Amino acid sequence: MLIEDLSGDWAEFREFTIGGVRAHSQGMTPQDLKDRTKKFAVDVIKFAKTAIPRDQINNEIAAQLTDAAGATASGYRATCRARSRADFVYKLGNAIEEADESAFWLEVLIESEIVPTARAKPLWQEADELTRILVRSRETARKPR
Repeated sequence: MLIEDLSGDWAEFREFTIGGVRAHSQGMTPQDLKDRTKKFAVDVIKFAKTAIPRDQINNEIAAQLTDAAGATASGYRATCRARSRADFVYKLGNAIEEADESAFWLEVLIESEIVPTARAKPLWQEADELTRILVRSRETARKPR
């Protein structure tokens, strides 16, 4: 099925079911998104270990960031096991909040000049893209059948 995406381009979207809820994806299956969110969490952990200088404040920011990135991945996995449409929408909302929180902590690291923008920006972009994908999925799930 062809659908106009957010940039105004036309792209092929696939329709699939997660936890009994029909969803659409731009060429992405639930397993693809599970893999992508897990990769994001792993990339954030590696970033936190190598790019964030160690001190009391930075350690707390790193912990908040890694918690949020991990919760994005685990939250999406939980979403895929939803027992109802309402459960799906609820769990997806949790994953959206965690992806957005990850973006927030990356912004804090950049704006406080703790890490160079060039190191954090790719992760911020991924957090933003994941947030957008998950929000779009939630919007699709909320539509009446």
